[in-house]
Amino acid sequence: MTLGRAAGFSVAVLMFLVGLLWTGQGLGWIGGSSMSGDSTWAVVGPIVAGLGVALVVTIVGNIRRDRAASDLDRERYGRGR
Repeated sequence: MTLGRAAGFSVAVLMFLVGLLWTGQGLGWIGGSSMSGDSTWAVVGPIVAGLGVALVVTIVGNIRRDRAASDLDRERYGRGR
Protein backbone atom coordinates (compact mmCIF):
# COMPACT_ATOMS: atom_id res chain seq x y z
CA MET A 1 0.00 0.00 0.00
CA THR A 2 1.41 3.37 -0.97
CA LEU A 3 1.66 6.32 1.38
CA GLY A 4 -1.16 8.10 -0.45
CA ARG A 5 -3.47 5.13 -0.13
CA ALA A 6 -2.58 4.69 3.54
CA ALA A 7 -3.34 8.36 4.18
CA GLY A 8 -6.61 8.10 2.27
CA PHE A 9 -7.57 4.98 4.20
CA SER A 10 -6.78 6.76 7.49
CA VAL A 11 -8.91 9.76 6.50
CA ALA A 12 -11.75 7.42 5.50
CA VAL A 13 -11.69 5.62 8.85
CA LEU A 14 -11.60 8.96 10.67
CA MET A 15 -14.58 10.19 8.61
CA PHE A 16 -16.52 7.07 9.51
CA LEU A 17 -15.79 7.40 13.23
CA VAL A 18 -16.59 11.13 13.30
CA GLY A 19 -19.81 10.42 11.41
CA LEU A 20 -20.78 7.85 14.02
CA LEU A 21 -19.99 10.32 16.81
CA TRP A 22 -22.04 13.08 15.20
CA THR A 23 -24.94 10.69 14.62
CA GLY A 24 -24.88 9.64 18.26
CA GLN A 25 -24.82 13.25 19.40
CA GLY A 26 -27.59 14.24 17.02
CA LEU A 27 -29.80 11.44 18.26
CA GLY A 28 -29.10 12.35 21.88
CA TRP A 29 -27.24 9.11 22.68
CA ILE A 30 -24.05 11.03 23.52
CA GLY A 31 -24.49 14.05 25.78
CA GLY A 32 -22.29 16.87 26.98
CA SER A 33 -22.13 18.91 23.80
CA SER A 34 -24.06 21.69 22.11
CA MET A 35 -24.55 19.18 19.28
CA SER A 36 -26.42 16.76 21.57
CA GLY A 37 -30.05 16.40 20.61
CA ASP A 38 -29.69 18.62 17.52
CA SER A 39 -31.31 16.80 14.59
CA THR A 40 -28.94 18.48 12.11
CA TRP A 41 -26.13 16.23 13.33
CA ALA A 42 -28.37 13.18 13.10
CA VAL A 43 -28.50 13.89 9.35
CA VAL A 44 -24.92 15.12 8.75
CA GLY A 45 -23.35 12.24 10.72
CA PRO A 46 -24.57 9.37 8.52
CA ILE A 47 -23.64 11.34 5.40
CA VAL A 48 -20.05 11.79 6.60
CA ALA A 49 -19.87 8.14 7.72
CA GLY A 50 -21.21 7.00 4.34
CA LEU A 51 -18.64 9.09 2.50
CA GLY A 52 -15.93 7.48 4.62
CA VAL A 53 -17.19 4.02 3.67
CA ALA A 54 -17.32 5.04 -0.01
CA LEU A 55 -13.72 6.23 0.19
CA VAL A 56 -12.60 2.89 1.67
CA VAL A 57 -14.45 0.98 -1.07
CA THR A 58 -12.79 3.16 -3.73
CA ILE A 59 -9.31 2.67 -2.28
CA VAL A 60 -9.74 -1.10 -1.97
CA GLY A 61 -11.10 -1.27 -5.53
CA ASN A 62 -8.07 0.64 -6.84
CA ILE A 63 -5.71 -1.71 -4.97
CA ARG A 64 -7.42 -4.75 -6.48
CA ARG A 65 -7.43 -3.21 -9.97
CA ASP A 66 -3.72 -2.37 -9.77
CA ARG A 67 -2.90 -5.86 -8.47
CA ALA A 68 -4.86 -7.44 -11.34
CA ALA A 69 -3.07 -5.19 -13.84
CA SER A 70 0.34 -6.19 -12.52
CA ASP A 71 -0.65 -9.89 -12.71
CA LEU A 72 -1.64 -9.33 -16.33
CA ASP A 73 1.70 -7.63 -17.02
CA ARG A 74 3.58 -10.61 -15.61
CA GLU A 75 1.43 -12.99 -17.64
CA ARG A 76 1.86 -11.15 -20.93
CA TYR A 77 5.33 -9.64 -20.65
CA GLY A 78 7.03 -11.75 -18.02
CA ARG A 79 7.58 -8.83 -15.68
CA GLY A 80 5.67 -6.79 -13.17
CA ARG A 81 6.00 -4.03 -10.68
